[in-house]
Amino acid sequence: MAIPTRYRERLIARCDGEIIVTVDKDHCLLVYPLPDWEELERKLVRLPSMNKAARRIVRIMVGYATEVDMDGSGRILVSRELRDFGGLDRNAMLIGQGNKFELWDEQTWNEKRDAWLNEEEDGDLPADLESISF
Repeated sequence: MAIPTRYRERLIARCDGEIIVTVDKDHCLLVYPLPDWEELERKLVRLPSMNKAARRIVRIMVGYATEVDMDGSGRILVSRELRDFGGLDRNAMLIGQGNKFELWDEQTWNEKRDAWLNEEEDGDLPADLESISF
């Protein structure tokens, strides 16, 4: 998988090409620059271990976290286990999400995106989001 050129220089400056790939409950992969992952991992491991939901999140996200290096051409090698989890076979979509990327199977992304765009608004927006004009 190749990181688009427009992100490569920033990733090299931010993390010297050291990247963490892990799983997400939506069956995509999350791709973090190492410093951003380390910050998140510190928060995750501080979650209460007696909380079932917190334990589940830590097990999945930290358990699958895999360090990968970006080569000189901006490519990263994603393990078979992670590719299988994300259903990645041929065509993939890398979706920017601020401090991370989501890596999706292209067909799955298109289906999910279309479903999300067609969902009715239920009015349950967080207060922070209600104050933003799009």
